[in-house]
Amino acid sequence: MKITCNKNELNNALQIVTRAVANKPQTPILSGIFLRAENNILELQATNYEIGLVARIEAEIEEPGELTTAGRYFQEVVRKLPGDNVSIAIAPDENIVHIQSNMAKFTLLSMNAAEFPVLKPLETDVSFSIKDNILRDLIKKTVFACSTDDSRPVFTGCSLEVTENKVTMAATNTHRLSVKSEMLNEDIGNIKVIIPSRILQELVHNMSSDIPTDVKIACTYNQISFSFDNLYMTSRLIEGQFPNYQGVIPPEFATHVTVDTAAFNAAVDRISLISRSGVYNIIKLDFAENQIHITSNNPEIGNAEEYIPAEIDGPDIAIAFNAQYIIDVLKIIDTKTCRIGLNQPLSPASIQEAESDSFVYVVTPVRTNH
Repeated sequence: MKITCNKNELNNALQIVTRAVANKPQTPILSGIFLRAENNILELQATNYEIGLVARIEAEIEEPGELTTAGRYFQEVVRKLPGDNVSIAIAPDENIVHIQSNMAKFTLLSMNAAEFPVLKPLETDVSFSIKDNILRDLIKKTVFACSTDDSRPVFTGCSLEVTENKVTMAATNTHRLSVKSEMLNEDIGNIKVIIPSRILQELVHNMSSDIPTDVKIACTYNQISFSFDNLYMTSRLIEGQFPNYQGVIPPEFATHVTVDTAAFNAAVDRISLISRSGVYNIIKLDFAENQIHITSNNPEIGNAEEYIPAEIDGPDIAIAFNAQYIIDVLKIIDTKTCRIGLNQPLSPASIQEAESDSFVYVVTPVRTNH
């Protein structure tokens, strides 16, 4: 194998795939990055068996071929090379990778490329396409609500459910629930899977085009893949039954509140400075007389309070929440104002975007002693 390519393009591709290189590999080959050069394309692959990432860039290929080399070292070397272009070569009978850029030369030991578990497109009839801006919004509005507790795997991923031409993503850690729906242009049947939050975060990280691009999603009973631009990502699915979250969403509310999203977010963020060091990070919200009175009390630090205007329709109510659960959702709301639905001090509340029912966030209040 003997190739030349643009250093920045190679570096960008390596930054993507290195995120799938195993930190504590089950076998040494999983600490490597696999390179395949053919038809003026250099393909880079990495996998830890949980997720797999593939990136492709253009390259001048003098001799096609394959190699695998230590992922972390290869990425560091390329990142620090001095020139605009990089030459990579390995002789057929050698196990040494030669890397050159301007006057800098490196050699890295190669690994047995035949041992690398090469990622191939999923063979399945279950596939559909979705615009990246729609998928990005589905993920952004839900993935933050996933649990980080690995002892209950179904809560560490997002449920993806497709019914005819409606796609719904949902996430919960049992204390809060976030659900986002979108309508597609075509009827794509029925799909119901749980996708690990990590691959969804990788997806969002790499979907950065300004013009909406098609993302092809394919799934089998235990795997899912996403392909777009010059990237291909695959992940294991989470086994298990996602809870019936529809029953958690209150059908109606006694008190309806409309408030400026940015002002509410900033006020909660400020007031939670006092409660943040506490175990539950509790803030109390009093809804009365067309304003929200936000308070926080920490006996070891002090108190904080702030009033912000709001439109309130219904009975007055005082309710307490984990402040972070409120800040998290306000950060991802795209509308200038948001709607809050309330019933009783210990009943779940909802937060939604103005004039849209395609997104709903349900949060459980916290019991307080005062």
